[in-house]
Amino acid sequence: MQPLTLGYSPCPNDTFIFYALVHGLVNGGMSFSERLEDVETLNGLALQRELDVSKVSYHALGYLRDEYCLLHAGGALGRGCGPLVVSRNHPDMVHLRGKRIAIPGRYTTACLLLQLFDPALTELVILPFYKIMAAVAQGEVDAGVIIHESRFTYPDYGLKSLLDLGEWWERESGQPIPLGGIVARRSLGAERVAVIDHALRASVEYAFAHRAEAAAYIRAHSQEMSDEVCAAHIDLYVNRYSVDLGAEGEAAVTTLLGRAEGAGLIPSSTKHLFRP
Repeated sequence: MQPLTLGYSPCPNDTFIFYALVHGLVNGGMSFSERLEDVETLNGLALQRELDVSKVSYHALGYLRDEYCLLHAGGALGRGCGPLVVSRNHPDMVHLRGKRIAIPGRYTTACLLLQLFDPALTELVILPFYKIMAAVAQGEVDAGVIIHESRFTYPDYGLKSLLDLGEWWERESGQPIPLGGIVARRSLGAERVAVIDHALRASVEYAFAHRAEAAAYIRAHSQEMSDEVCAAHIDLYVNRYSVDLGAEGEAAVTTLLGRAEGAGLIPSSTKHLFRP
């Protein structure tokens, strides 16, 4: 049987989650051909239907629901882990209307949250996530929406946080913030999708139980980070929802997609989100 094409990012939370799966420790008899890319590249690959299983932003999921279903394991969802809006010279969010704001991708959840927060923030500049802080610090843009390890390092660039979009979402909705999830092609069928989901859950559980074993693989893909930032990244983005979304996680995802659909930011879909 052909290996399944699998996409995830080289960020520590994803390499932590997928370590056991791609090394054949919990794969349920399946084999994978993995591709490690930043999340916006993965969003694009999934939108082009090039991957069987992939990490995607929940914003991108809004465009993928007819072809892909959402797995319960492996995602990034939680509290206190949302994107931040940072600036060097502007004092608050109102002053950003009409200003250039860098975002880490058209289909990122960071972009969706910003649009939900204030539809009047329209001057969006797409940059790779790792270039946003420098662009803000150098005055190339007025502000930026930062994700990943940038949450821990933006003060080093002389920037201040104007808004935590995750905290805003939690206040607005009462729900944890869904950032990214794992999707599988509906055409794989219910039985195969269930096996993948089970193996992915086992992979997360294995990583929690064998943190030291996965360390070399994780560090090989995050050499620019200090050990402290790498560990903080995993602790922030990998949690009980990564093992299983559960009822609370499901409600958070459906609430986000429902509000995005109601605001006209994603297309509607009649497909069941979690079933092939």
